[in-house]
Amino acid sequence: MKKCDLHDVIDAIRENYEESDEIFFTDPSRRMPNRNVVIDILKDMRNIMFPGYFTDGAQSTPDASYFVGNTVLRVEYKLTGQVREALHFRDGATMTSDEIEERAQGICSAMLCKLPAIQKMLYKDIQAAFDGDPAAQSKEEIIYSYPGFFAIWVYRIAHELYKLDVPLIPRVMTEYAHSRTGVDINAGAEIGEYFFIDHATGVVIGETTVIGNHVKIYQGVTLGALSTRGGQRLAGVHRHPTIEDNVTIYANACVLGGETVVGEGSIIAGSAFLTESVPAGSRVSLKNQEVNVRVVDNRPIDKTKANVELV
Repeated sequence: MKKCDLHDVIDAIRENYEESDEIFFTDPSRRMPNRNVVIDILKDMRNIMFPGYFTDGAQSTPDASYFVGNTVLRVEYKLTGQVREALHFRDGATMTSDEIEERAQGICSAMLCKLPAIQKMLYKDIQAAFDGDPAAQSKEEIIYSYPGFFAIWVYRIAHELYKLDVPLIPRVMTEYAHSRTGVDINAGAEIGEYFFIDHATGVVIGETTVIGNHVKIYQGVTLGALSTRGGQRLAGVHRHPTIEDNVTIYANACVLGGETVVGEGSIIAGSAFLTESVPAGSRVSLKNQEVNVRVVDNRPIDKTKANVELV
């Protein structure tokens, strides 16, 4: 086997750098936010909203204002820096550094002002989980351990940054939740109050999805697009479904398409595949399901109770 010349390898990789638009570390005008710092910001925001659950000492702090104030100041400093980097990445060629700095500070201020409203929204999501899951022993258990709630609170933070037109950071946040929980909620989705994901794993909610209030979905549900073969031509186009208030969607169901509307109060059965709208109060289920049982030994079988094939 011919021995590889490492000098040739190094030269070839360097040439690839020069030919690729995606490699930009040699260009000081293009920078990226730090993923670890973004995750730290999320954790600080979680500690503000739910003190004492995820850090030591917060519950014993006699002055809540001091604890909140100190943490908010830390978030302000970190978030402004990361938004600045994200704006440099996207807009560095069209905006001056002073313009980017002013924009980053404005975004950070607007985001911090939204925290109390986000917190109240999350309290409603906790209530939805508690009301919807008889296995929940307390609301504290939901905050502390439910993966569905984890994904939802990350989404609610990321969604506000998405609406403020922050590049990169919302995706970093939601992919962090995705990696932790298996729940993939795009930051662009519009999700109403009292949202609950039960047994949260394998859930996908696309960017232009609209979800109303008091919606409950189970594991494996996909709220997606019919086709993405159009690629970037579909950017900004409403291509995901609308789910109205008080809808329940059971495990592994797929609801696809920007023209698809699930009417208020509807129930979508598990494993259903829905690509057209249904009116309010609908019950959508699979038709002619058949259970076949293959028996591989000679034990007596009551064939009146199942469709049985003896092997």
